[in-house]
Amino acid sequence: MLDIDEMGKDEIHQLLHKVGYGHLGFIHEGKPCVMPMHYYLENSDIYLFTTVGMKTHDVDADPDICLQVEELHGSEHWRSVIVMGQAKHVTEQSEIARVMKLVKQRDSTLSPAVNRTWTDSWGRAEVLSIYRIESGEMSGRTTEGISSQR
Repeated sequence: MLDIDEMGKDEIHQLLHKVGYGHLGFIHEGKPCVMPMHYYLENSDIYLFTTVGMKTHDVDADPDICLQVEELHGSEHWRSVIVMGQAKHVTEQSEIARVMKLVKQRDSTLSPAVNRTWTDSWGRAEVLSIYRIESGEMSGRTTEGISSQR
């Protein structure tokens, strides 16, 4: 039988810092929807960077979201974190500039958020959006042994 343990706060933050990619759950036209999503961690703040479209329209209408992040090493060796919270649209220019610097350090191409369908003839992104996950409740589970519970 597989032992599944709760992850502690330190383990959760370590996994979030390491992975940088997960699945964002939100409500689309009254129904649950899940999409792959890169995220960026700064201290304990989680930022989502994307282009304007269905996702931003839906998250603006209902900011309650869920971000699921996992690390798999086979069916018996994995870690998974779930962050429940509200996505707050970042509009302050100083915060946008700071977060964009963070985003570009991790992904200088800004892909997959910025792709050929979202760029003009000069190669500039048409419309970008950043969200910060607020009021996040985090939980995690692991098969990798006993948790530190910190």
